[in-house]
Amino acid sequence: MKKLFKELFNLTLLQHTIRTATPLILAALGGLLTQQAGILNIGMEGMILLGAFFAVVGSYFFGSSLAGVALAAIIGMVIGLIFALFVIDLKSDEFVIGIAINMFAGGLTVFLLRSIFGVKGAFSSPDIVPLPKLNFPFMDNIEFLNIIFNNHTIFIYISWILVIFIYMYLYKTPQGIWLRGAGEYPDALETAGISPRKMKYTSSIACGVLCGLAGAHLSLGYLTLFTENMSANRGFIALAAIIFGKANPIGTFLATLLFGFFDALGVRLQVVGVPAQFTQMVPYLATIFALVIVTKRQMNKGKKNKEEAINLGE
Repeated sequence: MKKLFKELFNLTLLQHTIRTATPLILAALGGLLTQQAGILNIGMEGMILLGAFFAVVGSYFFGSSLAGVALAAIIGMVIGLIFALFVIDLKSDEFVIGIAINMFAGGLTVFLLRSIFGVKGAFSSPDIVPLPKLNFPFMDNIEFLNIIFNNHTIFIYISWILVIFIYMYLYKTPQGIWLRGAGEYPDALETAGISPRKMKYTSSIACGVLCGLAGAHLSLGYLTLFTENMSANRGFIALAAIIFGKANPIGTFLATLLFGFFDALGVRLQVVGVPAQFTQMVPYLATIFALVIVTKRQMNKGKKNKEEAINLGE
């Protein structure tokens, strides 16, 4: 039992946690921007999937991981713009548009996989250039730092920086206050001469770009291939992290690390002989458990507010 515990819970598990959490962090940071602007974006799943596919396309045909990342960001920006057009200007239901984007992404990537590469299921090639890994020599001789923080793709370090940057943007800059105002007090914001529509568009486009980058990390950094439905519900897990973290960058970041930990733990369980069918359920069970906690917390808060209102009335 002690040996099993050591095989599961070690520094490698923390290393895998960081890697598996990165696409969740990037997507969740994008999703919380739209959440703060008053838009619930459930189309992140499709944005991640399209980003993963076009990152492989760019890397394969241009022989450059940078080209793949750029193409993923561009397709994410386009989808974010389309989402904003339908939800903000055409007043379409955000849930319906989000589901439509997810279905569109799933069908389009399957079609293009067969049309461009002539394969079904998955595409892998030595011509796909992966994201380079950064090595910091001063960490090489320190086991803890070397295993956990060294030799990662640049997206991992960028995602950590973005957490602080977006936090500062939302709570320490006028533009961040305007963005939050677009979701909470759009009429007051418009009275102040700031366009809520512009802030909502900005958040949706930024969300698309970050989800595209999440997909690029998934297909060029985490792996070096593309498979059908590669996003594997990471968009929905990112959404759960946003809800669990109350759309706060720090709280959301911690929530994505938690979900990334359970995802990595599921992979490690396969090493010790647990069937893959069970280990693949681990991150989703953790997501359901987290949402149950959030729901219970909100119910208790609502009950407390009701009791306070009754007491004031008396």
